[in-house]
Amino acid sequence: MATLFSLSPSPPFSSFLSPVVKTSSFQKTVHCTARPLSVTSNILSPEPDPPPPAVQTFWKWVSGEGLISSKKSPVKPAIVPEGLGLVAQRDIGRNEVVLEVPKKFWINPDTVSASEIGSVCGGLKPWISVALFLIREKKLGEESMWRYYLDILPQFTDSTIYWSEEELSEIQGTQLLSTTIGVKEYVQSEFEKVEEEVILPHKKLFPFPITCDDFLWAFGILRSRAFSRLRGQNLVLIPIADLINHNPSITTEEYAWEIKGGGLFSRDVLFSLRSPVSVKAGEQVMIQYDLDKSNAELALDYGFIESRPERNAYTLTLQISESDEFFGDKLDIAESNDLGETAYFDITLGQSLPPKMIPYLRLVALRGTDAFLLESIFRNAVWGHLELPISHANEELICQVVRAACSSALSGYHTSIEEDEKLMEGRNLDRRLQIAVGTRAGEKKVLQQIDGIFKERELELNELEYYQERRLKDLGLVGEQGDIIFWEPK
Repeated sequence: MATLFSLSPSPPFSSFLSPVVKTSSFQKTVHCTARPLSVTSNILSPEPDPPPPAVQTFWKWVSGEGLISSKKSPVKPAIVPEGLGLVAQRDIGRNEVVLEVPKKFWINPDTVSASEIGSVCGGLKPWISVALFLIREKKLGEESMWRYYLDILPQFTDSTIYWSEEELSEIQGTQLLSTTIGVKEYVQSEFEKVEEEVILPHKKLFPFPITCDDFLWAFGILRSRAFSRLRGQNLVLIPIADLINHNPSITTEEYAWEIKGGGLFSRDVLFSLRSPVSVKAGEQVMIQYDLDKSNAELALDYGFIESRPERNAYTLTLQISESDEFFGDKLDIAESNDLGETAYFDITLGQSLPPKMIPYLRLVALRGTDAFLLESIFRNAVWGHLELPISHANEELICQVVRAACSSALSGYHTSIEEDEKLMEGRNLDRRLQIAVGTRAGEKKVLQQIDGIFKERELELNELEYYQERRLKDLGLVGEQGDIIFWEPK
């Protein structure tokens, strides 16, 4: 029998920072700590330790360049539980500006274009050109004007792209693992292309060896630290500002940053960073990175997760089979409702299913006598019909397929939720193991939730009202109790 539709474990990896079909971790990039070791649960931080020599040198450099006044600045870099962070030098009010960084100190595609390698990077994807720039400047060492900034960048984070094979085995069966593998394969593929087309043909510009590990390092730096969603900026590193850490208790992304200037009478364009909450002197200034990211996305981008239930999510990938005899009609209906041959649905723990998920399931499962709804006469109204049960057979099929998919996915994990929770209760896990256990437990809880929804639906199949019954009621041929109305001839 031809496959009616399929459910795959995770959405396909899409190009870094390029528009994609769904909101995912590959669509939005924000900023991160120098080394995101952990997430602080509140605004208060212990008394910060003095920064290491490289950070002190960096601070002197930015002060000397006029980027910031070390004495007047409301914040300064310091060692904090997360690694490096920004600490208040005085009391800071809510929405108060804590940093303003001129455009000449940004690193973005414009920076690359104006550099020595600009002429050979014009046709590259923005992130690849910036990655090449970072790698080259890092290898130039003392010759680079950016050396003091590059010296404080981490060699790695706890992002899953840097995990060993043994560490990755702890996320066996998860969507996070398949996504991580996809990311690394993507970076490898892009590196091989840029090595052949740019690096090797221009030895004078790249007189030192550049490896895929270098490329992965640059990818991780951009993934975790680059600001996006800025006016006119799709990818930009902001020295100093990118030291700010994430705090899960901050539940707003508004007013944290903006672009100032650039108008008719402005002298310069500035990146302005604000504190979304009031902060006392000596405490960390922190922001919310992204309210929409799942724990898997946080782990991939930054190397941490949160304990909040709503951070646990699972993406169901539904697809209309090309072998479906009604493929063309179904695809036409899907596209007219902003969906396609493949559709991604993010299910979050404790929240209801996405509104279009069940209608899409009913659409791809339409067959037999139910296929009359695909006729052109129904085309303008078919989605409205799909929002309600079509037939017992159609509804039963989607329940069976979804539950089977959930069961299959759950069998791919090597631990149970109970085993994961027992491990987390121990509170002595390695940081990366904490991420692994928390992520896989969260995914399993969401899968159980999905299975529970469709199990309950299966039990209600005989009580649901289907299309034919609704149609007969509309025609006045069925009473309120479901009995057929007969008219006797006069």
